[in-house]
Amino acid sequence: MTNVAGAPGADKAEPTVGGERRFAETLHFARRNPKLLIGLGIVLGFFLLGLIGPLFVDHDPNEYVGPQSQPPNGEFWLGTTSFGQDIWAQFVYGVRSTFLIGFFGGGVAFLVGTAVGFVAGYKGGWVDDVLNMLTNVVLVLPAMVVLIVAIAYLDARGVLIQGIFIGLTTWPWAARAVRSQTLSLATRDYVDLARLSGRRTWRIITSELAPNMSSYLVMTSILLFGGAVLTAAGLDFIGLGPTNGVSLGLMLENAVQWSALQLGLWWWFIPPGLGITVIVSSLYILNVGLDEVFNPKLREL
Repeated sequence: MTNVAGAPGADKAEPTVGGERRFAETLHFARRNPKLLIGLGIVLGFFLLGLIGPLFVDHDPNEYVGPQSQPPNGEFWLGTTSFGQDIWAQFVYGVRSTFLIGFFGGGVAFLVGTAVGFVAGYKGGWVDDVLNMLTNVVLVLPAMVVLIVAIAYLDARGVLIQGIFIGLTTWPWAARAVRSQTLSLATRDYVDLARLSGRRTWRIITSELAPNMSSYLVMTSILLFGGAVLTAAGLDFIGLGPTNGVSLGLMLENAVQWSALQLGLWWWFIPPGLGITVIVSSLYILNVGLDEVFNPKLREL
């Protein structure tokens, strides 16, 4: 039966149809965007490599399993280090660590940044002033120096601990961006109506504000993910990576420490460096593609 104005469910049918139409339209342009498809394909490929690759490695990545300084061959696909470690095993485990640190670090930064940005932009007044001051204080701190000092004093370091520290120092720019978007939405009629109906703050944020910023939040999370990967690689490269672990940054650090470049062991330092570059570049290409899909002004018909 067709709903008429004022009938039960009539106010829900139109938004549902409109939402389905917008989703279908977005999906249509997503399938036609080469940047999004290429970036997403590469990121998913590395993700699957880090997820499945270690299952097919039958030895510890730091174990001495072969002859020293062997170039890539049929047995050792990426060769061995000057100590006889399998670089392919280190690479697949390193890719897994890269994605874990991206999820942990980017996830913490996203949760803290969006929470602060939403509350500051929606509440306004003294709440906005306090949270904005806190954001500015953290923003002007030299994040890398803080991370180096904090992590250097830890006896044992893992991906989770590293991710938490990265997230707690990289959230301010996300908070400022979300706050500015929230300020523009907080005065809309539907938000005023929800406020007058007596809804709680978090209910309004999650049901009214966040859905209307979903595309912006998705792109923000991708940028935070890539930033966490780069920050972790920098920490790993100076020897502050996971204790007794393996990561792409630690592979580079070990290669430099043991003179791989001078010895001509290109297969030791090129794979991890190329892996970090390709993963982060693909994330940014993916983000550009999403921007072109979500922004009607940038869409290609």
